[in-house]
Amino acid sequence: MSQAYFKYGQKEIDYLKSKDPKLGAAIDRIGLIERSVTPDLFQALIHAIVGQQISTKAQQTIWQRMQTNLVAITPTTIAEVTEDELQKNGLSFRKVSYIKNIAEKVNSGELNLDLLSQLDDTQVCTELSKLDGIGKWTAEMIMLFSMQRPNILSFGDLAILRGMRMLYHHRTITPKLFHKYWRRYTPYASIASLYLWAISAGAIPELKDHAPKNIKK
Repeated sequence: MSQAYFKYGQKEIDYLKSKDPKLGAAIDRIGLIERSVTPDLFQALIHAIVGQQISTKAQQTIWQRMQTNLVAITPTTIAEVTEDELQKNGLSFRKVSYIKNIAEKVNSGELNLDLLSQLDDTQVCTELSKLDGIGKWTAEMIMLFSMQRPNILSFGDLAILRGMRMLYHHRTITPKLFHKYWRRYTPYASIASLYLWAISAGAIPELKDHAPKNIKK
């Protein structure tokens, strides 16, 4: 299966450039960003839990092991495998509990993942956050990198805040300031997020983090 990437194009780029010249200049410097997505929402939820509090490399290793051992990661296959067998993939007991709980809710019909597409962003975040092991930040990342919602900007993401400080030369990003930028980017804040992450990672070398040294991460 070919890798899927977050979909955006010239329409979204032109809009952001018209609203924010600084971000527009950064977009021109960085170019098109190919950020992989996981369209299968159940797999995205399980993958997110697998990756909690471990390195990306460790997450990839465990995920590949699960794909090999389970053949397919679905609510049915998760329900059929024992907790001990799941733990043997490198998962903690707590993560196994979270994963089993989500599969059980999907299989019982308590959680209908297909219906989430009919809800707005706030409603989706609320519903996903009800799941054991899924907090607001994880829900926002799933909305962006699985559901491909176009207007997600996470105040709980340290790299997003760092990218904003670097691009706009702020020392801190308050909730009020963050909301100002979110309104400016709306309805394409997800695309702005892609570029803020890239900036945070050093895509434009001359941009530096202006946060006081004691709060830099």
